[in-house]
Amino acid sequence: MHWHFPPNLLVGTSSWSSPDWCGTFYPNLTEPGEMIRVYASKLPTVEIDTTWYHMPGRKMVEAWKSKTPEGFIFSAKVPGVISHEKYLEGCSAELNEFISVMSILGEKLGPLILQFPYVAKGRDPQEYETGADFVRRLKHFVQLLPKEFKWGIEIRNSRWVQPPLLEILRNRDISLVFIDYYTMEPLPKLAHRAEVFTAPFVYVRFLGNRKAMEAAVKEAQESGQRKRAWESLLKDCAEQMKKWIPPIKLLLAQKIPVYVYFNNHYAGYAPGSVELFSQLFNDDPGGNSHCSTPE
Repeated sequence: MHWHFPPNLLVGTSSWSSPDWCGTFYPNLTEPGEMIRVYASKLPTVEIDTTWYHMPGRKMVEAWKSKTPEGFIFSAKVPGVISHEKYLEGCSAELNEFISVMSILGEKLGPLILQFPYVAKGRDPQEYETGADFVRRLKHFVQLLPKEFKWGIEIRNSRWVQPPLLEILRNRDISLVFIDYYTMEPLPKLAHRAEVFTAPFVYVRFLGNRKAMEAAVKEAQESGQRKRAWESLLKDCAEQMKKWIPPIKLLLAQKIPVYVYFNNHYAGYAPGSVELFSQLFNDDPGGNSHCSTPE
């Protein structure tokens, strides 16, 4: 695999511990504890997904730090107990514990991402339209976030990308996370709105449709076309991916750091998506899209 990006574009995958990558991205029989060392020799950054499910231990974070080279960046998802279970209220203890543990990474610590669930119209029509309750909770919660860290907010309701939310994010230099997800407008459609760039950096996640991809993987395995779930690309996302490159290049031209992460569920194989993105990025001349950038 070969990839080349400018220094202010950090591209990686969401998680690094898939055994299905052995024989392709990793050498065969790579031990789980050595995967991050091999990963960091190939890519400059990774998004830690496991931190959403449980609080990491100090020894684990120390191991991540010791096994990666200088300059490597770990972004991480904030535990779901904060973003989902307690939904930003009464969670200062958990937040402080998470910050304390992740601070072990020092200069290797990148953005910390709070991911929030989609609110369906049938569940709460008013919240679906306005996100007013979420905005109320967020307004109080952001006061707890230390300004010396980079923070990102990921929502799944496009209608919430409005001034009340964006103002909160901008006042605290928190990035709105741009995601490739079926319920959200993607960066190519939002990039003309200067107000959506709320921080000195931009954070992008290529997520795909989890249910649809898992169904496609299962079908491929049952038909004998695929041995392991996440061993290779299953879906051709080239045309879709191409649309993201011009606005990303325009951000980079403004010297804005951009973090980009690919999930296995996007196209079936996150490292393959990174490789395809690199090919398309370097083939595209740029400048073919209108994009407003933060002042």
